[in-house]
Amino acid sequence: MGLPTQMNESERGLFALNGITGYLIAVVLLLSILGGLTYFAITTQKANAEVYYEVNQDLNGLKFKSPDNHKLRTIKE
Repeated sequence: MGLPTQMNESERGLFALNGITGYLIAVVLLLSILGGLTYFAITTQKANAEVYYEVNQDLNGLKFKSPDNHKLRTIKE
């Protein structure tokens, strides 16, 4: 009438992927993703923070969303 209460050795969940091993795999995977994204964010920030530019014309010539805005600045070297 009820579920069987006897558990075989092959049915134990402690070292299955839904047990502690699965938990550790998930934690390591999430921490490695976090580390990778943090590394790429820091390197991108460093690369963009070291590239300076100056505006060539008056700031009133800039439009809100215009593809021509990139023509109004030059990158300093």
